[in-house]
Amino acid sequence: MKVLFFALIIRPIVFVILGLNIKNREKLPFGEGAIIAPNHNSHLDTMVIMSLYPLNQIHKIRPVAAADYFMKNKFTSWISINCIGIIPLDRSGSASPEELFKESYEALDNGDILILFPEGSRGKPEEISRLKKGLYYMIKDRANTPVIPIHMEGLGNSLPKGEALFVPFNCDVCIGDALLPSSNSKEFNQQLKTFFENSVK
Repeated sequence: MKVLFFALIIRPIVFVILGLNIKNREKLPFGEGAIIAPNHNSHLDTMVIMSLYPLNQIHKIRPVAAADYFMKNKFTSWISINCIGIIPLDRSGSASPEELFKESYEALDNGDILILFPEGSRGKPEEISRLKKGLYYMIKDRANTPVIPIHMEGLGNSLPKGEALFVPFNCDVCIGDALLPSSNSKEFNQQLKTFFENSVK
């Protein structure tokens, strides 16, 4: 189902209607548990990143997404699980860190590649919001897990937060080197912030 969804619907939108300028595509992680850390301006962000992978690898790409949003009814739950393959994340604050990241850790141990947005939720079009600490705490005891930053520009204009009308817009995708291990969240987020700022045209 996931392969058909991307082959017949998502990839034609991404590569034919949108049009992407991709920089450093060779830096995408393959073949091991890793985390992709992109900026977040649009619902299209996840679809674009997943479309960068061959269809025979698409089952290994797992977005980490808010359970309260993507699991709010049967229809969105079915699409999110079966067509996109999300890992639902409980944002209520009631789960312990071990429970919160349990499925994500299992996916990484299985060699999956996770997509996790450091900003948490979508920000204003073409602006970087404050980076949260969740990604750092998720990987602080897993120093062997590569974290690859990706900066996207233009998608916030194609489908910004709060809008339902898709507008074709040429978009840039810049893939960075794996982040260095950090001793605290401030240092970790500064690496991400520096990459995002330096990737802007």
